[in-house]
Amino acid sequence: MLGPGPACLNQEMRERVVVAPDKFKGSLTAAEVTAAVAAGLVRGGFVGEIEALPVADGGDGTVAAVVSAGFRRVELGVRGPVGKHVTASYALLGDTAVVEAAQACGLTLLPPGCLAPLTATSRGVGELILTATRMGAKRIVLGVGGVATTDGGAGLLQALGARLTDDKGRELPPGGAALARLASLDLAALRDLSGVEFLLASDVDNPLLGATGASAVYGPQKGASPGEVRLLEAGLRRWADLAEAALDGPVPVRDAPGAGAAGGIGFAAMLFLGARMRPGIELLLELASFGSRLDGARLVITGEGSLDAQTLHGKAPVGVARAAAAHDPAVPVVAVAGRCTLTEDELRAAGIARAYTLSDIEPDLERSMAYGGELVERLAERITADWLT
Repeated sequence: MLGPGPACLNQEMRERVVVAPDKFKGSLTAAEVTAAVAAGLVRGGFVGEIEALPVADGGDGTVAAVVSAGFRRVELGVRGPVGKHVTASYALLGDTAVVEAAQACGLTLLPPGCLAPLTATSRGVGELILTATRMGAKRIVLGVGGVATTDGGAGLLQALGARLTDDKGRELPPGGAALARLASLDLAALRDLSGVEFLLASDVDNPLLGATGASAVYGPQKGASPGEVRLLEAGLRRWADLAEAALDGPVPVRDAPGAGAAGGIGFAAMLFLGARMRPGIELLLELASFGSRLDGARLVITGEGSLDAQTLHGKAPVGVARAAAAHDPAVPVVAVAGRCTLTEDELRAAGIARAYTLSDIEPDLERSMAYGGELVERLAERITADWLT
């Protein structure tokens, strides 16, 4: 691995470290990784200031990340992915709200082993949006990722007042499968949110339909069989036909990068709310005033569960590293991870000077996940010895 580069670590610089990792999926939340790194730095002998800033890229943990950065958490009951009410939260600061789709329709809200690819709904996401606007939000950042639904955002739109009916005038049941029976879309009672700016925080560039679309790529991850994927695709196609015809826009939104995000919530957000897509980590770092937090920092420690090829396509560690490199002066970045399949050259090109992995000290995956916090502390002790003494 790369050496610490002593020239970057002027001993006269203020002793300050920014800790900004994403979650280790299935093992540790971003906040838990941050706490473990901080504890390891202290155990390793670091006595300076530790700026703790867990991050996210728009998926699970997005609300928690901005709350750590100073936003206020607002909790409420909404319709969950299978219709039962769940307690969800969004974050609010001034007139900016951060809504995390997974809070209302996340896979983690389903009972263990009980996936619902055909019937899961995004309705709760619309309920979060409505509440945020009633609280005065004029700018809503919609984080997408980790959802159980493939309903094209139809449930979200129903929460905002749209009526979706079959050929007998009956309201459609929730979920993407029912969309194949969609005959009419009534927008007469749709809530007017034209005065609200919507930003779609996502690193997903999939279109709504086709081989790289929402149902084909992500349907199987949500429990859909090959036949169910085809049914969901037919429903999304019918939904796109009627939705785009209802608004008669100049360009079909279904083909836009990100329309397939979160089971097609991206499509509904772009078409009906005028949402603009931004890389999730970029948006989250802006909301957290990350640039100012780098002032005087000697080192940034980021990370995620697996540093791999996907990391290079807009994931949190690369976003953090790019922001640190753009700072004046640039701040060196190292990463902690469960494992790393990237080469030294790939890490360097991404702005990460060195990766410290749990697999280096505990090759057994089950033990690594079970004792993730302790192992991250040990890695942070190594970072202290390599970079901060």
